[in-house]
Amino acid sequence: METGVPAGQLKDKQRRLRDGFSDSLGLRVHRAISWLLRAEQEEADPDAAFVFLWIAFNSAYSQDIGIAYHVSEKGRFKSFLSTLLAFDDSDRIYDIVWRRFPHEIRLILENPYVFGPFWNHQNGLEGHEDWEERLASSVKKAKLALADKDTERVLNELFDRLYVLRNQMIHGGATWAGQVNRAQVNDGVGILSALIPVFVDLMMDHPDHPWREPIYPVVSRET
Repeated sequence: METGVPAGQLKDKQRRLRDGFSDSLGLRVHRAISWLLRAEQEEADPDAAFVFLWIAFNSAYSQDIGIAYHVSEKGRFKSFLSTLLAFDDSDRIYDIVWRRFPHEIRLILENPYVFGPFWNHQNGLEGHEDWEERLASSVKKAKLALADKDTERVLNELFDRLYVLRNQMIHGGATWAGQVNRAQVNDGVGILSALIPVFVDLMMDHPDHPWREPIYPVVSRET
């Protein structure tokens, strides 16, 4: 599994800097790195690697219940992506998107099997009969973003698709090691394994940002 920054290297950095982290940042980073370390062990199992990588991503962006009631899951991670792009002065995310994975990202964006309205139509939900037109429109917008090298817009579209793939896997809508979804799983693993370590690294480089409490903070109970 290709990785942007080895999780062990991130762990070493976290140990050096953690005394300067707020509790919320420290917990997010600690949890995310633990799942990145686990994902690195799954070179032979892309399904497992994808799940562990998404948990690492979730650990990094997850916010407190106070806003969880008002902002959708996708809204939360899109806000997180916007924050990280603003921090990325050395264009590390840009390089991953435009130099390392442009072909794989384009294929994911064009794939109907990771497009939410396609599955809504397959499941008989009203109002999604036009999924093909929606996909064509989404792909057209994505291609414009690709042409303009609009990293934030492309990331938003990309993570929309990867979120559908995440739901398929987590909710039992895919077969382990099945052949029908290999391309998107393999490409998803490659992209996430490059991006998420950089996300965590950028978080550690900005400890003064007001990182909100995770949804599930550490709670101790007296016995």
